[in-house]
Amino acid sequence: MINSKRILVTGGAGFVGSFLCEALLKAGHEVLCLDNYFTGSRANVAHLLDDPRFELMRHDVTFPIYVEVDEIYNLACPASPAHYQVDPVQTTKTSVHGAINVLGLAKRLKAKVFQASTSEVYGDPSVHPQPEGYWGNVNPIGPRSCYDEGKRCAETLFFDYHRQYGVNIRVARIFNTYGPRMSPNDGRVVSNFIVQALRNEPVTIYGDGSQTRSFCYVDDLVAGIRALMDAPDEVAGPVNLGNPGEFTVKELAELVIGLTGSRSRIVYHPLPQDDPQQRRPDIGRATSQLGWAPTIPLRTGLERTIAYFENRLRGGIAAPLVVTGGVREPAEAVLAGSAAR
Repeated sequence: MINSKRILVTGGAGFVGSFLCEALLKAGHEVLCLDNYFTGSRANVAHLLDDPRFELMRHDVTFPIYVEVDEIYNLACPASPAHYQVDPVQTTKTSVHGAINVLGLAKRLKAKVFQASTSEVYGDPSVHPQPEGYWGNVNPIGPRSCYDEGKRCAETLFFDYHRQYGVNIRVARIFNTYGPRMSPNDGRVVSNFIVQALRNEPVTIYGDGSQTRSFCYVDDLVAGIRALMDAPDEVAGPVNLGNPGEFTVKELAELVIGLTGSRSRIVYHPLPQDDPQQRRPDIGRATSQLGWAPTIPLRTGLERTIAYFENRLRGGIAAPLVVTGGVREPAEAVLAGSAAR
């Protein structure tokens, strides 16, 4: 018999958040999905709205949250450069004020709380692959700092609330994740390449393509997040969650072009400031403490993601808009030269 809980997921209408909401409902829990729709979308959770155990709430985590729940997953924050660089001050507030608000709620309710941190806390790493004990190489005043340092500060807050107030925390450092429900214009490398290839447009690589990334399919990530929340209380983290398979950006571009049967050619543009040269998780802690490891190969995950984008582009669904200076514009128009993460 499952111990059903009422669970808050902030950023629940986003790419990863929507899959997490879905998984928690399937496990028999009640889910309160909170999102301000800056990068999330009601369409991502539309198929859950008829479930009586699912509730959708429009709210910004930078403001206090007054709800009654048993557990909290904090996923609220733009995660791609094309979105988080549009309003960098708000991005930092989302990470820092958002962490304070969910931690305050968890403290009051004595609820377990999960923080979605990021591999960006490692910056442009000088240690490879990146273990959790590595402190990182981050520029605190660069164009990516609003996200990188915001997430680092959020981790500090989580561990200080844990030490000072005894809050039961879980912190995961999430590496590049991909899958259905990504935005076509979110500036991340997988969605960029797939959309460009499906449209037979030039596939754009920033830099010479030798920089490496590791790509984790969203189903694997959600399983890792849930395994961390279900782990014993002494496993607070941080824990790397990602796929240790490492590919150059050029290899990814060539694979996407091949899988889509595209006529696209690869073009090269200058590498943006502070774009990391290497990114690969050491998942030894996740394997030993959680019994977790990703199972979905890159080719399989890409095939599923390509099928999603084919359907989406065929249906003529409009690309999401972002806000800049009070005007809503396509993300690609705001940061046409943004780095692909």
